[in-house]
Parts: sequence; C-alpha cells; structure tokens
Amino acid sequence: MTSDFADALGSGRPLVLDGGMSNQLESAGHDLSDGLWSARLLAEDPEALTGAHLAYFEAGADVAITASYQATFEGFARRGVGRQRAAELMASSVESAREAARRAKTDRRLWVAASAGPYGAMLADGSEYRGRYGLSVAGLERFHRPRLEVLAAARPDVLALETVPDTDEAAALLRAVRGLGVPAWLSYTVAGDRTRAGQPLEEAFALAADAEEVVAVGVNCCAPGDAAGAIETAARVTGKPVVVYPNSGESWDAGARGWTGRSTFAPGEVRGWRDAGARLIGGCCRVGPEEIASVAATLAPA
Repeated sequence: MTSDFADALGSGRPLVLDGGMSNQLESAGHDLSDGLWSARLLAEDPEALTGAHLAYFEAGADVAITASYQATFEGFARRGVGRQRAAELMASSVESAREAARRAKTDRRLWVAASAGPYGAMLADGSEYRGRYGLSVAGLERFHRPRLEVLAAARPDVLALETVPDTDEAAALLRAVRGLGVPAWLSYTVAGDRTRAGQPLEEAFALAADAEEVVAVGVNCCAPGDAAGAIETAARVTGKPVVVYPNSGESWDAGARGWTGRSTFAPGEVRGWRDAGARLIGGCCRVGPEEIASVAATLAPA
C-alpha cells in the first residue's frame, strides 16, 4: 500500500516510536486500575492524553500511538456507554494525538498510529499474553472490524495492530484491515522465538508477508532480550520494514495488576535493532520519555 507513512519507512533514519502511555499517565497521578485502562480518560480527561503524547514528541518521538488499545464497543458497553458515543471516543483518541503534534515545537514530521489491541485487552485479565481465547478467526474478525472502521475513519497515518499473542488473531486482523484505506503494522507479543501462544515466529510473520495493507511487521510488549532475534526473523520472512518496541523487561502480574522485576531496556541496543532491519523503534510498557529521548539521540544522524 502506497502512503506517506509507508514512504517514510523507506527513507532516512528509522522513525522513533513513543513509550508506554499508561506509565506516563500514572506518573502524572492518574489511576488506571479499572478495565478500560487509559481508554477511560478518552471520556474523563482527554487533555491528559494529549499531554502524555506531547511529552513523547518533545522527547524525540516521531510517532504517537493513540490511547485506544483497550477501547472497544464491548468494553465501553460494560460501563454503560452506547455505540455512538463509544465510536466518538475511539475517534477522539486520534485527535488527542494530532493535537499534541500541533503543540509540539519541532520541524520534524510527526505521525499518529491508531492502536488496536488484541481481544484479550478487552477482557482486561491478562489473556493478551496467552492468546487462544477459544474464538474462531471469523469470530475475532467480527470483533475487530467495527472498531478498526471507526479508527480508520478518523484518518490516522497508520493502524497499530499490536500486542497480538497468536496466529489466529493475526489472521483475523489481517482480514479486518482489508479495504480500510489506511496502512497498518502488525506486531506480536512474544516469548523467545515464539508467539505467546507458542507458535514459531517464522509461521506468525509469514501470515503478513503478502498483506498489501501491512507496511511493517514486528514485536512489542516483549522482553528487550527477545527483540533482536524477532527483528531478524521478521525481516527475513516478510521482506518488510520491521517495527520493534519492547517493554522495560519487568513482568506484569495480572492478578495484582502491577509490575515486578527490574528494567532491562537499554537504549544503546537500538543500533543493533536498526542494523537488523528495524525501521520503527521505541518502547512499550514502563518505557518513558527519558528512555525515548535516549533512543532518539542514538538514532539521530551523525
């Protein structure tokens, strides 16, 4: 698919992605402990989302990923929000990021990626790190397509199909983005050389190799140590630009809804990621503006 965003992946230095939305919001004092996570603020405090995006743009990010990861019709319905209002809130996630781009004092071209998280994110029970929900590919496609239509209609630069735990959901998402007129990246969450559901990454990435809508393939919300091997596999199997944005290396405890362990995210590793084929590089959970600033500095032209 030809687009300005796809063209940008093929020229110049890699684009710098932002870091974790939730940790940036929590550092500003917001409680994200309910099932809607950061998507709750689409209704309650959209200015907070704009501020979080702006912090990353000012740190050197070229791409903001919207706060729509956990925004679904089903999730909003559980909070008593009807479909029309839910659609408005999802679309507003793109505008919040656009507003941050307008406020950013930079001459860089800034981009907005509309996040579409996995089915498990809607369940809010950590199952996006397991996959295998018991739904068919067709059932998952029916879940994803309506909100992808809403997000695409808000005209982001790209759709971020992210934190995908298994190949069934990837196949559903690849079907669901057909004909929307907006490019997409497909990003798995992985453990070692397999998806979280245990499928080999070669098999997982191969699904996207011939998908015209998909302009980049890679991994996110994985341990930093798993990134390098996944980048090499994604580039070799698909021939597409690679996207990589691991988390801090800490572990998510779904029962306690908290992070454990220590950070192993090392911005200096991005040179190796770039050399292996990564064209979109940033961080996910627990990676903040300071780390993104280091990534941007590392990737800056000499």
